[in-house]
Amino acid sequence: RWLHEDAIRPWQHRTWIFPRDPQFALKAGRILDLYARRWEGRRLRGDEFVLSTDEKTSIQARVRRHPTLPPRPRCAARVEHEYVRAGAWAYLAALDVHRAKVFGRCEPTTGIDPFARLVAQVMAQPPYRDARRVFWIMDNGSSHRGQPCVRRLTQAYPNLVPVHGPIHASWLNQIEIYFSILQRKVLTPNDFSCLAEVEDRLLRFQEHYESLATPFDWRFTRDDLARLIKKLAPQPSPVRLAA
Repeated sequence: RWLHEDAIRPWQHRTWIFPRDPQFALKAGRILDLYARRWEGRRLRGDEFVLSTDEKTSIQARVRRHPTLPPRPRCAARVEHEYVRAGAWAYLAALDVHRAKVFGRCEPTTGIDPFARLVAQVMAQPPYRDARRVFWIMDNGSSHRGQPCVRRLTQAYPNLVPVHGPIHASWLNQIEIYFSILQRKVLTPNDFSCLAEVEDRLLRFQEHYESLATPFDWRFTRDDLARLIKKLAPQPSPVRLAA
């Protein structure tokens, strides 16, 4: 009764990761500025673009041992529990956050070379090829980590500006929203006849999505970030006075 009155649910919990990057506010703030079409205090020009990129790894092709039964009135579709694995793709993608354009490709694995092929795929076409600057927001995965990545990309594409987010801050990367949509609408349930069908469905959904999509209504701002950091900051322990 006491727990109920205090709205305490000790049997419920959620996991989280404490922001330990000492430059969390700086790195996160730059990304939020780009979403608001600002960089280093100035508005972006019309020939400057912002891309959010990442990889969705190990997308399996599960071939069910028996055909899936379609839904009927008062009966959901039935997917066979047993399956055979027919291989897996890594899906690499980049989202133009202000134009709702998606660029993706399937690779056998992730890594520096597969990511370089995605970048080349995007940067070879207009408007990015001739843009003044193209900002690529990315995490700190091994495919595009640190200064070696910055050197590789800027040497190959002088108009490309890599922007690394803080560690453990994938929620700041808008491509993760697209991956969530992809998981729900394309990959669930996982029921494919072969690995090639997975690639075909992923790339066809890109085209379908672009025909309907608008930019995400991103509302988390620098002010929200400041409040979050203040909330997470260690609080001084109350001083107990001796009786």
